[in-house]
Amino acid sequence: MIPVYIINGFLDSGKTEFINYTISQPYFQTRDKTLLIVCEEGEVEYDPALLKKSRTSMELVEEEKDFTNANLTALEKKHRPGRIIIEWNGMWNFKDMKLPRNWEVEQQITMIDGSTFQLYYTNMRSLLAEMIRKTEMVIMNRCDGLDEQLPSFKRNLKAVNQQMDVVFENAEGEMSNLFEEDLPYDLKADVIELDDSSYGIWFIDTMDHVERYVGKTFSYLAQVGRPDDYPKGYFLPGRLIMTCCAEDISFFGFACEYAGAEGLRVEEWVKVTARMDLEEWMDYEGKGPVMKAVSIVKVKGPKERVISFS
Repeated sequence: MIPVYIINGFLDSGKTEFINYTISQPYFQTRDKTLLIVCEEGEVEYDPALLKKSRTSMELVEEEKDFTNANLTALEKKHRPGRIIIEWNGMWNFKDMKLPRNWEVEQQITMIDGSTFQLYYTNMRSLLAEMIRKTEMVIMNRCDGLDEQLPSFKRNLKAVNQQMDVVFENAEGEMSNLFEEDLPYDLKADVIELDDSSYGIWFIDTMDHVERYVGKTFSYLAQVGRPDDYPKGYFLPGRLIMTCCAEDISFFGFACEYAGAEGLRVEEWVKVTARMDLEEWMDYEGKGPVMKAVSIVKVKGPKERVISFS
């Protein structure tokens, strides 16, 4: 298997700069040849001397119709690389990428220009979502002057892919200590009330900062789910959230321990009041957030059953 490293993002998001930096590092200098497949050309170019020094051969694939298994295999036979880097064109739908069977994706990194993120998120959300759905890391650069917007940017990204890391950079480098932001609910309240506008934020922030929430009690409207592999006495109260578009709706919720779980009907609506604990659970590699019911009350469902995360 040939390891493949995918760097994607929209035009002028910093993909070429990132790859240039990577192939110039000492750890990159090996005896293996590298095949760099560039799917779009921006203002920044690759330095021929650097490509030669790093034993990197660059090939340009300008048209999406030419990004085929046959053409990719021909490039592999031509260069005999030990690894492959793909600089993906952000205007091509990432879900349509097909690689030869002996090419194995080792890592995927998505580059985002913070100064244009809101524009792309508003107008090309589906393309952006496909790029980050399976990425391991998003690097958002050019974030100077955007401190107040970054918490919202992070939540929008995490709504699509909860597992990925998100790194923010400004002119001075990586930014830190950004997210002591005000949340749309009072964490000091005896019972923290979550409405439609705050439910998604609560779910995403819990996955990032579970220490803020353990031991606290929450009250929220939820629909009943009960996966087949759940043990007796547990159910899954959650909400349908549209993270990108109508085709991209997912059910978000935390498992809840409740003695009357078997008496609940799947998809009926309940008002949940529950305390969050940390517990070994099948969805986590170790411990994660699990709710402990204080009260579960059956209620009439809301008019708008799907929450839009934006």
